[in-house]
Amino acid sequence: MRERSDETLAEEARNGSQEAFRELVERFERPVFGLIVRIVRRAEEAEDLAQETFLKAHRALARFDPSRKFSSWLFKIAHNTALDALRRAGETTLSLDAPPRDGDEAPEPPADPSAEDPFARAAGRDLGRALEAAIHRLRPEYREVLLLRFVEELSYEEIAEVTSAPLGTVKIHIYRARRDLARAMSELGWDPAELGGRERR
Repeated sequence: MRERSDETLAEEARNGSQEAFRELVERFERPVFGLIVRIVRRAEEAEDLAQETFLKAHRALARFDPSRKFSSWLFKIAHNTALDALRRAGETTLSLDAPPRDGDEAPEPPADPSAEDPFARAAGRDLGRALEAAIHRLRPEYREVLLLRFVEELSYEEIAEVTSAPLGTVKIHIYRARRDLARAMSELGWDPAELGGRERR
């Protein structure tokens, strides 16, 4: 039997199927938690916020458009929930919806997507731990765009939808996130080239 798409399940859940919504929760509980914990950096709080995300999603199902990608819609709710929690805690966040400043131009993504992936060669245990430590040094918004791009494999356009940011701003923030990640890895004693592609200057 062919697996139902996320969007089909969301439409069924919107029509009252609790079983369909439970399946969506099972599919997305790990990605949603992973996204939120990268932003707030506190596992216990991230668990609560992930539950809050699914509650909000359930209440908002009537507004879900099944012609859109469900994961982007859900990650947008998670994104807003996590950033709201940071603001309540008095932590400064960087606006992703503002246009680029300081003469920044949106860099074009590499023709080969694997060339930009900072997670591509992090299979080794030591490198993986160092990469995780370096990611924790980044601004919450930078951690988020890296996760959305390279773990959840969202397109630049989908990330723009999740974060309510202009496409050019998303490209710039991913570029800056990779740049800052390379610097953090260097400070931890690793060659940035280990991250799956040399950093552009």
